Amino acid sequence: MEKVAFKKQGRCAERVSAVFYASFIILLVLSLAACEEKKQAKKVNPYSGPIEEINDVRLLYSEAAKLKVKLTTAKQFRYMNENRRYPKPVYIVFYNPTGEEVTTIRSDSGQYDKAKDLYIVMGNVVVVNKQKQEKLLTPELNWKPQTKKVFTDKRVTILSQLTGEKLYGIGLDANQDFSQYSIRKPTGIFNMEGGI
Repeated sequence: MEKVAFKKQGRCAERVSAVFYASFIILLVLSLAACEEKKQAKKVNPYSGPIEEINDVRLLYSEAAKLKVKLTTAKQFRYMNENRRYPKPVYIVFYNPTGEEVTTIRSDSGQYDKAKDLYIVMGNVVVVNKQKQEKLLTPELNWKPQTKKVFTDKRVTILSQLTGEKLYGIGLDANQDFSQYSIRKPTGIFNMEGGI
């Protein structure tokens, strides 16, 4: 009988011991979990870079199946909002109704704003009107295809290769082939005939 009682006590001790160890492990795990630093959600900024990169770009604009404007550049980046950026030099050619080159534009870079439907060329912008033999220099020029107008609020210099006249000013408004333009705040050197 003593053996049986001893066996019962041994089993009870084992059960108490097992419960004690299980409780100890659960408390240990909970305390370790409580000690762990709470991770804060990291704020992730949405991607705002280009979604497309194109090399050797050539854009053609036509009306009534006649080429009006050609834009070429080495690289174009397109963004989620459909804006485009041209980080390399941009070349634009405007054509007359018979298909002849009338005006050319060269710049260091450019961009297109889809919301405004506006092209902007920047950095050492040189416009050459072949018919008038005039050259326009400005740091930035805007072109709106919908209105066929070109404009800037920046300083401009117009050099006439025929007369040698130099016209300076701040701001310019012109039609896209530069056959007509007006300078907002003009100054310059003009050739005048004698007499009044």
